Amino acid sequence: MPNTNIRYKKQEEARGGEDSLPCAKAVAKVKEMSEIKSNRSYKNGRSRKDNPQTVDLVMNLGIDPKQADQMLRGSIALPKGIGKTNRVIAFCDGELIEAAKKAGATEAGGDELVDKVSKGWLDFDVAVAHPSMMGKVGKLGRVLGPQGKMPTPKAGTVTPEVANAVAEYVAGKLEFRNDAGGNVHMAVGKTNFSVEDLTENIEAAIGRMVKLKPATSKGTYLKNVVISGTRTPGVKIDVSAL
Repeated sequence: MPNTNIRYKKQEEARGGEDSLPCAKAVAKVKEMSEIKSNRSYKNGRSRKDNPQTVDLVMNLGIDPKQADQMLRGSIALPKGIGKTNRVIAFCDGELIEAAKKAGATEAGGDELVDKVSKGWLDFDVAVAHPSMMGKVGKLGRVLGPQGKMPTPKAGTVTPEVANAVAEYVAGKLEFRNDAGGNVHMAVGKTNFSVEDLTENIEAAIGRMVKLKPATSKGTYLKNVVISGTRTPGVKIDVSAL
């Protein structure tokens, strides 16, 4: 779109070169770029009003995704949240159903919920399951797997503590996994967050990846770390300064 192209060019000019910056300066640069407008209005004469953009973090890691012992998957609750709440469902039975709903689950139940999802209902972000339900939930792998919504112990979404897990994910706890290129993508907040809050979230996310470094990973582990807004160019973070 013409407006987007004009704005993007202005953002690239504001970014300057592509040198790596200390984390806080990289965050400030993304926030600065997110506020740049195209100075053009819609045909109806009203100016476009932008909502806060999601700030995305991409970490290119020195891992071999083809090796099972180097694949990374887990979950993290960032210290300052991510500016959104998740829609969470819980596969459980008995008294846990009511507890899950009180914790914020949009849907909770056993056979009926499994049947509903098996028929294609996917209007949720995260699925949590009690271990006793996995014999039934496991059949949903073909439905939930491609969506990245299949409960798994590694992500903390298969747990006896269903209500606690629901509450954490409703509050914005994130699941992550590396892609085929050895990258981990993660939302770390919104452009209306303060520089300090975004920096704290980013450093927490990078710190988590460092702790998860596979013992068999060789060479440089944190190869490249970039942050961007939904509609801004990326800015490299100088990981040596962390």
